[in-house]
Amino acid sequence: MMMPFLYFPEDKMEYIPAFIALAIFMTLAVIAMYFMMKKSRKDEADFKKKYNQQLESANSTTDKPNS
Repeated sequence: MMMPFLYFPEDKMEYIPAFIALAIFMTLAVIAMYFMMKKSRKDEADFKKKYNQQLESANSTTDKPNS
């Protein structure tokens, strides 16, 4: 006698806790991603503010053709 590999309940009410857990974790993942992107944008702006002069000088040297 073999056990079935996948379990699909006859009573579909057993799916509700799984969907609730999925919704909670997906919401938390979206919120975490939002805060990571917000922090990344802030860090990028701080970096550009701090190193703007060096970035501009590096870009101006790369724009000139080598003669």
